[in-house]
Amino acid sequence: MVFDGSSEAAGSHRSTTERAISTSFPGGRSASFSVRIRQAGGANSIDNFARSWQRAACFPEVFPRRSSFATADSDEGWYPSGGDIIRPQVSPRADLNPSLTWPFLADNWLAGSRQRDGAGLLESSLGTSYGTMSSRVSESTRKHVIEFHRQQQTQTEPVDGHGGEPLLVKQVQLDDGTQENVVVGQSTVPQTVFNSVNVLIGVGLLSLPLAMKNAGWLLGIIFLLFAAVTTAYTAKVLAKCLDVDRSLVTYADLAYISFGHHARVVISLLFCLELLGACVALVVLFADSLHVLFPGISIPQWQVICGLILVPLSFVPLRFLSVTSILGILSCTSIVAIICVDGFIKPNAPGSLREPARTYLFPENWGTLPLSFGLVMSPWGGHGVFPNIYRDMRHPYKYGRSLWVTYIFTYSLDCTMAILGWMMFGNTIRDEVTANVLTMKEYPQLLSICIIAFIAIIPITKVPLNCRPLVATVEVLCGLEPQADLNTGHTDRTRFIRQMLRALIRIFVVAIIVGMAIIFPSFDRIMALMGSALCFTICIILPLAFYLKIFGKEIGPKERLLDWSLLVVSSVLAVMGTVWALLPQEMIAL
Repeated sequence: MVFDGSSEAAGSHRSTTERAISTSFPGGRSASFSVRIRQAGGANSIDNFARSWQRAACFPEVFPRRSSFATADSDEGWYPSGGDIIRPQVSPRADLNPSLTWPFLADNWLAGSRQRDGAGLLESSLGTSYGTMSSRVSESTRKHVIEFHRQQQTQTEPVDGHGGEPLLVKQVQLDDGTQENVVVGQSTVPQTVFNSVNVLIGVGLLSLPLAMKNAGWLLGIIFLLFAAVTTAYTAKVLAKCLDVDRSLVTYADLAYISFGHHARVVISLLFCLELLGACVALVVLFADSLHVLFPGISIPQWQVICGLILVPLSFVPLRFLSVTSILGILSCTSIVAIICVDGFIKPNAPGSLREPARTYLFPENWGTLPLSFGLVMSPWGGHGVFPNIYRDMRHPYKYGRSLWVTYIFTYSLDCTMAILGWMMFGNTIRDEVTANVLTMKEYPQLLSICIIAFIAIIPITKVPLNCRPLVATVEVLCGLEPQADLNTGHTDRTRFIRQMLRALIRIFVVAIIVGMAIIFPSFDRIMALMGSALCFTICIILPLAFYLKIFGKEIGPKERLLDWSLLVVSSVLAVMGTVWALLPQEMIAL
């Protein structure tokens, strides 16, 4: 069995970090006070929350890459909180080498331990309730896992120069005397919930009132509930798939063992499109909102201004951007609260909750119904990150509880925005509900300014993070990955040129995002297309396909029927939503 020694390992890494910080400031006293503030709370300190999200921010694997790691002290055994030396025991398997050392692909973590009945008995990820590699997975999956291990053995460069939080690697001894390097999960349950909510809460909720208008009360609420319940189920399905082998970490790993190398390439393309679409939508939202406050500056000009702000932020180290990421959650939550307050302040329609606008049970125009499919799905696009969040947990058996809290909070916030927005503005609802709010002169000016400030904060905090995997992908395609700079054959001039080229790539990526925002300025169409073509695929269709492929006949008949039903229904909704999102405006009677 593999035992969880993450507390000691993480503590060792934290103490090293603290010493480095304290010696970096000659002033001493102010630096020490700052460190004490950030470290207050122990495992759930501000610093550890920032590090946890810093790891999560790099999770979408848009290309195969290696992560940096920090070696935790590991002499003869692994010391858990109780103080006893633990020598992990893993049953050797005939088909895989038990002494395999993994030079992990993009942000790899060991599937952590499960604790039973408080007795201290911990189970390895190979023996969880989801089954073992040898007994439950299909033959084709077993072959792909073997090939996956062989590929990892040939990749030995553990360097990633993109500023990610280093992983903690522990060396453990097996029953047969061999040793393995395993990566220790570091995130607590609160950090896991925070990372999950940070992934799910975004500007997609601003278009939910328009989705309600297109679908009507009955179908709109049903779609929203379907999206929440189904994506929560598939998030758990991804964890089940990961548990078949401890070396599986990313969403792309699951694609590889399910359908082979070509599936990994497709996943990389989907992730690039999703990140690009999210960045474009954020720039469009920024420009639309600021144009309402300052109409003298056109929307394209505001988009260019947004790009100019984003260029220097694309050079900010990831460790600083990850700290500000909490502002995204606070901004979205504050926007919902302010809109609610505005609705109760205004006595008369439109824009009032005291005198709601005219709404209807079924869609007034059935031709707009398919547009709501993608709009409702767009806030739930977090499954590209969930596998890695699961691997980074100190106690993976608490993953289900973390998802429960995450989805209750997220669904409550999304449902509140959808209902309030449509009740306040009815048929006059615009692409994003904030556009309606900002045009109403009866609302307090201070609250409107706060909304604009929060809307401006969201792109500034999220776009630089979303750009990092895109920038890294372009660097790899151009042969400019940072680890290549370690080549001793490079002269100082060559390294300087490579650094300049990487800087130009960051500017180029921001320019592409701004250019696409100018060409495609419709916020609702962007969100509808992302929800239909990408979120349905990444969050429902592919996880179910992985599960059915990996476990095959081991899935019970009732569960198999449920999975196939969800797969077919989601595929139909995705195709219809994508087609409608691409139709010209004049072909849909709005």
